[in-house]
Order: sequence, then C-alpha cells, then structure tokens
Amino acid sequence: MRVVVSGASGLIGRHLVRHLRDEGHEVVTLVRREPRSPGEVRWDPAAGELDPAALGTVDGAVNLSGAGVGDHRWTPAHKDLVMSSRVDSTRTLVRALLALDAPPAVLVNASAIGAYGDAGEAVLTEAAPRGTGFLADVVARWEEATAPAAEAGVRVALARTGLLADPGGGAFGQLLTLFRLGLGGRLGDGRHWWSLISTPDEVAALTFLLQRPVAGPVNLACPQPARNAEVTRALGRAVHRPAVLTVPPLALRVALGEFAGEVTASQRVVPAALLRAGFRFQHPDAAAVTGWLAGAPSTG
Repeated sequence: MRVVVSGASGLIGRHLVRHLRDEGHEVVTLVRREPRSPGEVRWDPAAGELDPAALGTVDGAVNLSGAGVGDHRWTPAHKDLVMSSRVDSTRTLVRALLALDAPPAVLVNASAIGAYGDAGEAVLTEAAPRGTGFLADVVARWEEATAPAAEAGVRVALARTGLLADPGGGAFGQLLTLFRLGLGGRLGDGRHWWSLISTPDEVAALTFLLQRPVAGPVNLACPQPARNAEVTRALGRAVHRPAVLTVPPLALRVALGEFAGEVTASQRVVPAALLRAGFRFQHPDAAAVTGWLAGAPSTG
C-alpha cells in the first residue's frame, strides 16, 4: 500500500511509520516545514493547505495530528488549540484526499476514548452513548470532520485510543519514571477504571484497520480494563518497587488543573469491534501492558 500519514513525528506516528515501512509499504508523511526527502509533503492544516497533486496515488491514509492533551494546563487558549488542531487537520486532509482522481479506499482517523466521558462502572463498547465534558466534545467534532470522506465512499475507521503505555513519553512515560523512583501509587481511591493499550498493540491495530474491512468507531484498548489501583500495583511489581503512595484528588487538581478530572475519569472500555474482526492483542491486560512497559527501551 501507499499510505499517507499525518502526525508522523508524534509518539504513535514515529512507531507506525517505521512499522509500515518495515512491512514493505510506501509511506508519505505530511510535514509543516519544507520537505527534506521525496517521502515528505508539506501542508499547513491550520490554513487548510494541502495540494492534492503533491500526494500522488494514495491507497490509504492515517491521520494522527493534534496538539497534546496533557502537555499543558487547560487554559482557554490551549483548549482551543486541542480542538482546532484536530478538526482543522482532519478537514484539510479529507478535502485533499477527496480531490484526488482516485480517493483512497480507507482513512484511519485518530480519536479517543474521551468520547465516553466519565462513565463509572458501565462497560463501554463502540455502541455506548457519547459522554459529556471537554474531551467528549473534542471527539464529537473531530469524528464529524471525517463525514465527507465516509459520504464519498471512503471506509473510515475512527481509532478511539485509550491510555497509551509507552516508555518514551505521554502520561505513562512520566508514571514509569515516578514508579522507578519508588514514588508511585494510586490516584485518589484508585477505583476508577483505566483502559490501557501498549504501543505495539496500538501500532498493530492501526495497521490492521488499514487492511481489514472495519468502519466507524473502533476502541483501541486492551480487552481487560483494570481499576487504577490494579494498574498501579501491576506497574510497581513490573519495576520491582512498592506502589503504596496515594495521590489525593486535591493534589491532582493543583498539579493538573481541569485535566485532573480526565485522569480520574472512569472508562471501562472493551475493544468489541477489533475482537469481532479477529484482532489479537499481544498485551491483553494490565499485567502484560505494564510488564512490557517496564522492559521496553525508551524511545523519547
């Protein structure tokens, strides 16, 4: 396949591009700077600029673009950036793909389990109703931006990723450092559900969605979600450190601001669509995910 990837320099994108090329696929990456190789195409998603003629023949596309959700405190300006970076990039890519003489067969568009909001004890398959809150609103507009592609006959898979476990960055990269210092522990009472996915499973799932006839929302999270207390115990065991500390809700709020509510949200997500399509997870539960995380080399 010849695949266009946006967000290729991000945490997931770097791994995905390497994996696709290792499998023999031709990958074209979208960049905001001047291209440095024939495999790069310049775009400006905020301005809606991407020349379809520069893309050439496209069999599939993966859109991973978007500002980091937890990288900064949620000021009004950063919340606007989180929303606009996702919606603008999706609209720009979809517009260019549909302007091709032969649009691609598939678009795999990043999304998030934030779609479900704080759902308590409910088991969340792709059929679960949309939740409330800022991230749920972001996901709604993000996914809606793919509608023209689906209406034009492109198979659109909406990859609702859970908490990504990667040693090189993101929330778990920071957690891993704390736990190795013996400073890890549960968040609040630890009863809220966390739905994890390891980087190898994330990359394999995105590749699977490029190649298999799966459309609509697809949960990317390991089949056995776990409560926060169970995840933190498993991570402590994986790094051979005690995990007896508790981070009180007030401390989280002081440290993270509004984002603290997302960290302690309960999301008991099940990847029903992936399992139904025959996808097999390498790391199906918290013990397997955290074990891999503790032993994987950092790529940050």
